[in-house]
Amino acid sequence: MLRTVIGDLARLRLSSGSSNSCVLVTQVREKGHLSRPRLRNPHWFLRKERSQTDDYVTPENRNFVKEVVHETYGSPALIKGVQTYEQKLIKTPIEKPTVDAEPWTPKVRRCGVIARKIGQYPLWLKNGERVRTTLLQIVDNHVIKYTPPEEYQPSHRPSVHNLHKYGCLLVGAESTNPALLTKEYCGIFRDSGVMPKKNVARFIVSPQAALAPGTPLNVGHFRVGEFVDVRGKTVDHGFQGVVKRHGFKGMPASHGVTKTHRRAGNIGGGGEKGRVWPGTKMPGHMGNRWRISKGLRIWRINTKYNVMWVQGSAVPGSTNGLIYIYDTILPLRKPKEAPPFPTLYEDDAAALPEDIWYDQVHDFKDETITYKTE
Repeated sequence: MLRTVIGDLARLRLSSGSSNSCVLVTQVREKGHLSRPRLRNPHWFLRKERSQTDDYVTPENRNFVKEVVHETYGSPALIKGVQTYEQKLIKTPIEKPTVDAEPWTPKVRRCGVIARKIGQYPLWLKNGERVRTTLLQIVDNHVIKYTPPEEYQPSHRPSVHNLHKYGCLLVGAESTNPALLTKEYCGIFRDSGVMPKKNVARFIVSPQAALAPGTPLNVGHFRVGEFVDVRGKTVDHGFQGVVKRHGFKGMPASHGVTKTHRRAGNIGGGGEKGRVWPGTKMPGHMGNRWRISKGLRIWRINTKYNVMWVQGSAVPGSTNGLIYIYDTILPLRKPKEAPPFPTLYEDDAAALPEDIWYDQVHDFKDETITYKTE
């Protein structure tokens, strides 16, 4: 809500002989806009889905359109457990870095990936300790576009130190039927030679970590034992009270308590201050906020289905929700050895085993009890 504040200068005149009045109008924005979720995209975003109208197309023509789509983009296929299309439009040559390319350093920012949270599962370490993990599946990721640092001028400046030194990589996930999308949205993928994607995301990268359009990203982009940051939107619980939102104990069920069993009670607004302190825990909207879980260890990787097991069960987001994974920014948990730089390409990923376990994790295919002859 915007409040219009008209100053006292509104009653003053520019000069004693002029009839024009000077009005000072200042628009003050309340603090609530900082934590509120964005209900709709900005007006400068391209419209993604086109309006579905009854075009009265005959079944024969509808089947003909499907055949043209399959001939152009490939037939629907189940690739690594994800329903997608065969990529027949990748015409951009994927060039691997040469020997003269700049090596990896701890200060280099690599590209991230788009994944889905598919559930939770426990793992056991070799010392018998039980670890709670969350399964994240990287879903059909391809690089769409790279913007160099001199051309990257975002409308909303991200909170990145020395942003002028970094470029931007646009990554898409989950191919879809282009007939369901608008012409303007499909134009984003025209130069990349990649099937139009349902979801796109931007990642701030160093110039030496740039990737060519059309480069696929898989779970081999990370290694077991490394730490990653996971960004996702929390579960939307709607408007909730203080007991559910902040964990208040509430009042007793009886013994003289009347209609205040789950109320917040006194908020301390009396006395000289006579106001509500900012940040007071009160009822309000719960969830639907972007949160980042930092420093999560990768315990296990499955290259067949592009699934990774990360530490903890508090990864933000609901089951089957979209999340973004990238190298951690915590100084003490950054990789000390060079990861796949700038990424692990498909030719090298084919040589990886199906399951990769961390050294401390017990593999259930190994023997647990051994007998020695006396």
